[in-house]
Amino acid sequence: MNWSIYIQHFKNYLRLERSMSENSIEAYLRDVEKLSQFASMLERNPTPEKIDERDIADFLEYINQFGLTATSQARILSGIKAFYRYLALENIILTDPTQLIEAPKTGRKLPDTLSFPEIEQMLEVIDVSTNEGTRNRAILEVLYSCGVRVSELVDLKLTNCYFDIGFIRVVGKGNKMRLVPIGRDAIKYTNIYLENIRNQLDIKPDAEDIVFLNRRGKPLTRVMIFLIIKDLAERAGIHKNISPHTFRHSFATHLIEGGADLRAVQEMLGHESITTTEIYTHLDRAFLQETLKSYHPREGKKLR
Repeated sequence: MNWSIYIQHFKNYLRLERSMSENSIEAYLRDVEKLSQFASMLERNPTPEKIDERDIADFLEYINQFGLTATSQARILSGIKAFYRYLALENIILTDPTQLIEAPKTGRKLPDTLSFPEIEQMLEVIDVSTNEGTRNRAILEVLYSCGVRVSELVDLKLTNCYFDIGFIRVVGKGNKMRLVPIGRDAIKYTNIYLENIRNQLDIKPDAEDIVFLNRRGKPLTRVMIFLIIKDLAERAGIHKNISPHTFRHSFATHLIEGGADLRAVQEMLGHESITTTEIYTHLDRAFLQETLKSYHPREGKKLR
């Protein structure tokens, strides 16, 4: 049987025999769906009864790259463990691959992420009546909407912005290019900056195609972005170790915890497949856009 049939039976078990609430059932099912998505990226595409302990360990390593907290990872593992206890109870499997897998230690130091209200706080303290404020609002919107690296942000080119179809093209590690969907607010504030601020600058010849510039018409540096974000966090009263990368982690965390497809988030972040021997499923642009619209907090739906 395939994953969807096993998951449906597991859902019936949770509802009828465990009498769990609908919210708890949905959370468990989302956890198992994440493992299902991961399995589909493996070369052998294992069904639930073919998953082994190594697969579970690789899965946990895989979701760790998205910046999820240890608590979130432990919760996902808890749902998967419940799924395999069910399969063992039904004699579908003889050995539980999750039995010896330990939950991530919650004391482990992981990159800080921002909650959606904290990101809203940072956006609200920006004075958009100033030129720098207008630019900085656009910068934060792009960081959070697209999950790009700071190096990808400072190198973003006008000729790689396709706002009419809702995408930007970024150059990632190893000069690899990828298309990333961009949200409505990020497009709105970037256009305001381009039309009202950037157009008034004395732009240097080597910066004519660069989107975000300083007041002297030169490209912003990664350090400048870092200082802008540190200043905004301080003014918003947020006492966390925040950097531009924090927005990338927050972008991924909010999408995944909201139920987004792991492969879509992986492609938007520009992550490689977990090993070179595995088939990497390329997702079409419409699916990436739908993922952003359905699961990003600033695209109309709240986190579930």
